[in-house]
Amino acid sequence: MSSKIGERNLREKLFLKKVNGGKELSESEMKKCDKFSQEYKDFLNKSKTERENVNYILKKAVGAGFTEFDKDKKYKSGDKVYHVNRGRGLILAVMGENGVKEGAKIAVSHIDAPRLDLKPNPLVESGEFALLKTHYYGGIKKYQWTAMPLALHGRIVRRDGTFVDIVLGENEDEPCFCVTDLLPHLAREQMNKKMSQAITGEDLNALVGSLPLKDGKGAELVKLNILKMLNEKYGIVEEDFISSDLEFVPAMKSRDIGIDRSMIGGYGQDDRSCTYPCMEAILNCKKPQKTTIAVFTDKEETGSDGNTGMQSKFFEYFVHDLSKMDGVKLRHVLSKSKCLSADVNAAYDPTYVASYEINNSSFINKGVVLTKYTGSGGKYGTSDASAEFTGEICKLFNDNKVLWQSGELGKVDNGGGGTIAKYIANLNVDVIDIGVPVLSMHAPFEVISKIDLYMTFRAIAAFFSNYDL
Repeated sequence: MSSKIGERNLREKLFLKKVNGGKELSESEMKKCDKFSQEYKDFLNKSKTERENVNYILKKAVGAGFTEFDKDKKYKSGDKVYHVNRGRGLILAVMGENGVKEGAKIAVSHIDAPRLDLKPNPLVESGEFALLKTHYYGGIKKYQWTAMPLALHGRIVRRDGTFVDIVLGENEDEPCFCVTDLLPHLAREQMNKKMSQAITGEDLNALVGSLPLKDGKGAELVKLNILKMLNEKYGIVEEDFISSDLEFVPAMKSRDIGIDRSMIGGYGQDDRSCTYPCMEAILNCKKPQKTTIAVFTDKEETGSDGNTGMQSKFFEYFVHDLSKMDGVKLRHVLSKSKCLSADVNAAYDPTYVASYEINNSSFINKGVVLTKYTGSGGKYGTSDASAEFTGEICKLFNDNKVLWQSGELGKVDNGGGGTIAKYIANLNVDVIDIGVPVLSMHAPFEVISKIDLYMTFRAIAAFFSNYDL
């Protein structure tokens, strides 16, 4: 008996623990997870595009006392500021007792998600149907975007320089849109193709109308009727499509998943399941020792390029202004800063076990995922956090009773993926990925755990607190 007890104690002491939060957490903690998730679902429903994300977060921030950043103003400890980048990116910061003299604490998440963007000249008529042609954004399985309700979100800049914001198809009393698919009876050739080829990018045409202009004469009367209706409602003409950011997104609300309601299903949870915890963590940050910064960035799904992506100088310029205020060099601040790259990981899926290496997979309900490196193949396209910084974050989570696990993005030779961590690392900042494990990632309807969502908030909040690494 004593030998069995000794072995059990040894296992308890030495083995890596991955515990299910459903058994580990108290009833009061589970209630906190559920409350946090209810507010998060509202965020998901109201923030399906980057602009909507920025507007939602900014409104919350202003309500919490954040003011627009002024590089010529002197700030004191606890002051809260925001800085908007072209309506598609946002920085929130809380000034620390030591400013940025010894570096800053940074959390970065991205607010874009896979979708269908309209082409610059999208409206066509074919077979007496009006269609909007799209160009898919980010990595998608194209067949998943057919035969499902879509909503149109975005901004159109008119010829006179004014703009109109559009959200159409979300409410039950509004029309929605869809990409059609071929009936199985006629799809023998289609179904013999590879999944990646069965639906092409040029097949992703959204159905937007079928009635011709009454009493009209000539060609393209259905298209003309649609343009007439758009002009009457929004004051736009066909040319204005060129100067627009319009996106088709799933016209679905986020929902609880499972009889036990333990999970959340919804669109855009990569990476908004990390965006929301980042937002809540910075909004709850009071007077940190070091200045804390939350960055909400665009374009991650297409490589972080462009002036609203993480490869732009937007973030660097902001830190430069903070450095100047404290009379220190930018390189000094960045070299002493630490960052959590808040991005999701692929949760182990028992239906597709061949794609995962179970010992290094993340699991639903086992907490926030610590991802030391991402990339693909031979670690291409990753920053690979150091042992020292990884150890500091593990200690931080343990000391603050954050339920956490480690994980990789599938088997080594299966593909993998990247995050914005490498662009932060290129600034000579210590950085590591943490985030929520996701089922059906990049699908129109993704699934996460309420426990993992809340633990991601706890992780970032602990990092932002007065606990000094």
